[in-house]
Parts: sequence; C-alpha cells; structure tokens
Amino acid sequence: MSPAFGAMEVEHYSKGVLLEPFVHQVGGHSCVLRFNDKTICKPLIQREHQFYETLPTEMRKFTPQYEGVVSVSFEEDEDGNLCLIAYPLNGDHNNLENLDNSDCEPKSKLLRWTNKKTMLLENEKISKEWVRQHRKEEKMKSHKLEEEFEWLKKSEVLYYTVEKKGNVSSQFKHHNPWSMKCHQQQLQRMKENAKHRNQYKFILLENLTSRYEVPCVLDLKMGTRQHGDDASEEKKANQIRKCQQSTSAVIGVRVCGMQVYQAGTGQLMFMNKYHGRKLSVQGFKEALYQFFHNGKYLRRELFESVIKKLTELKSVLEKQESYRFYSSSLLIIYDGKERQEVAVDSDPEDLEDLSEESSDESAGAYAYKPTASTVDVRMIDFAHTTCKYYGEDSVVHEGQDTGYVFGLQNLIDIIKEIRDESSE
Repeated sequence: MSPAFGAMEVEHYSKGVLLEPFVHQVGGHSCVLRFNDKTICKPLIQREHQFYETLPTEMRKFTPQYEGVVSVSFEEDEDGNLCLIAYPLNGDHNNLENLDNSDCEPKSKLLRWTNKKTMLLENEKISKEWVRQHRKEEKMKSHKLEEEFEWLKKSEVLYYTVEKKGNVSSQFKHHNPWSMKCHQQQLQRMKENAKHRNQYKFILLENLTSRYEVPCVLDLKMGTRQHGDDASEEKKANQIRKCQQSTSAVIGVRVCGMQVYQAGTGQLMFMNKYHGRKLSVQGFKEALYQFFHNGKYLRRELFESVIKKLTELKSVLEKQESYRFYSSSLLIIYDGKERQEVAVDSDPEDLEDLSEESSDESAGAYAYKPTASTVDVRMIDFAHTTCKYYGEDSVVHEGQDTGYVFGLQNLIDIIKEIRDESSE
C-alpha cells in the first residue's frame, strides 16, 4: 500500500470502524482497543466468549456488558505503519449498525499507527504538501518519543503531569504506558502473522470508564491460584511461583495495575503489575490507600459504596456452583475529578458559583461535604474461567471458588481498616 491513503482506500474502509488504543487499560496482557466512547474490544478467546454468552443473570451487574463479535484486520504501508479496522462478522452489518457509533472517527479519516509512536490523523482533503510537512515534523519528534516510551516501560511506578489547560479528561490520550505496551505487542503479533492470517475475531464489551471524566482505575488479580486447568507444566509452575512470591498466596489478591489522578499536583500516577507483585500485605494496604487518595485528601465517601458492592459480589459468587475464575481480575473505578470544598450550611444555590480558586483561598471557612460518587466494581478477564457447564473441560470443580471469595473477603477487611483508621 502506498504511504499516502487516497480516496479509493478511504472508500474501502467506509463500512468499518477505525480502532484506537484504549488509554485506560492499566493491567493484563491482552490488547484492549477503543471501538467508540462506550465500547471497547479485545481479541476473542473462546473460553472467555463462552463465559459472556452463558454467565448467570445475577453476575451480569458485576461484569462488562457483552455486545457481540467483530472481525479486525490491518493494513501496512511500506513504512511499516499499521491501521486497525473492525468489520461486521461474516457480513452481518447489523452487528456494527446497532451500536452507537456517533462518536467514532469519521469514516473519511484514517488513524495511522506505528509500533513506535502515534502518527497523524489524515484526511484525503488535506493537501499533500501539508501532509509531507507534518510527517517531517513527526519524524523529528520520533526519537524523543521512543526514548520516553523505553523509560516508561522500565518504570514500575511513575507520575505523569497533566496539562492544566483544557478539560482534564481530554489530556489522557497516549499517557498510559501499560496500554501503549499492550498495544505495541498486539500490533507486533499481528504483523508477524500477516502472511498467514489477517482476520482476527474481537469481542465487543462495555467501556466501564466512559461515564467518568477522569477515571481512576484499580486492577486486582483475584484468587490464590492463577493457572487454568489446561495450563502446561511450565505455565503452571510459573503462575504458582508468582502467587507464592506475592500477596496472592497470603490474602488471595494482588495489585495488577493502577491509574490515579492526583488533584494536588495535576499528575497521573501509574503502578504496573511488576510493582504489584513485590508488595507485602502492608504494601498492598498502602497501595489501596494511595488509590483512594487524590494527593489532597482521602476519598472517604467512596468506602461504603465499594464495601457494599464487594460484599454483594462475594454473596453472588458464594452461590456459583462449579465456577473457577482463574487469572480473572477485579476492577474498581471512580471519578478522580476533584470535589469542591463547600460550607456544610451553605445554600445549594450559592454552591453553584463556588470556584476551585475561591475554595482554596477560604479553605478554613469550608468543610468537605461528601457528594454522591459513583463507584464501579466489575470482574474482567475470563480466558481461564471454567465451570461444569463447559462440556469440553476435563476437570469439573464442585462448590464455590474459595480462592476468589477468600481474596474478596480480605479486600473488604483491608478497605474497612483503611476507613476506620482514617476516621480516628
């Protein structure tokens, strides 16, 4: 394919949806892509697909909504730039047309990616001269971006300053190093298999972060065991070692990734799974405290909602006969957008005009009055899930997933400890 995409190429993609990296992915190893504002997609794994199509009704409120399957392909030009596009599966255009695509990139545009950096958004109406100049500028920046990414990959905990100008949420693009890493690996895998395969099935799932302006995301690997029943001896030994050397073996839960907005400094804090594995039980508790702290104060108003949802999930899982959620994760999500300081006895109409500046200047005259905050608790990643209803499984388990439930109870207890200690 020519480096320049012309009108014919644009028309070729008119029935597909251009995919972007999902910037709020903080854990896992499978690449998650943004389909539109409310929907993400990830490579289809048969066992996970089966789970979403057969999961018990009472579990649906604790998992992302499943929205179907699409076919994903990519094109590569002579410079090695890749473009990923989702198409209806087997010509079933209703699969895409029934989704809300109003916020997708216009079909007349192509988002160009490379395995080293994010390139430019081209439109066929833009002059060729402008495109050539823009490419030249991007190439001049490429070395700096590549060096920065190498540094990000080596950092287990890092802070990234968010520009003050504009909406905070608009500054998130391409900031999350873990999503960048997973995206690069996925592109490389597809590139290596290009000669044999250029059609991949992806499942469409609800974007759990879409309702939040500044999503704070905690990814927890749940359970005392991570390997599936079908794992090789090498894989099994590797997963057992990871559990034994982390908090998984002791409390049935460990940090797999974290993204927190620090209102005090205007920074994003990222923690990856490698750091999470090194944490002691006390370190795990401190990481949880950090997740609920925005750099100015502890978000105490979130605790009761999180505890309530975790307790309800625990009750639901205790009733699930035969399910085992090996290597599954649990997400806790809330909005990092800073609450305003308001006078406890203020008139509601007066509070509408209270600015961040005025609250800072008169902090002594105001007290924090917790407002209703939405917190989400969801289970994700079911590639190694099993239950007796999966007829092809050679191993059938009985009763509840005690390792997962054990982790949930310890998570609840630790959050309660943080809550109680912070109120003393």
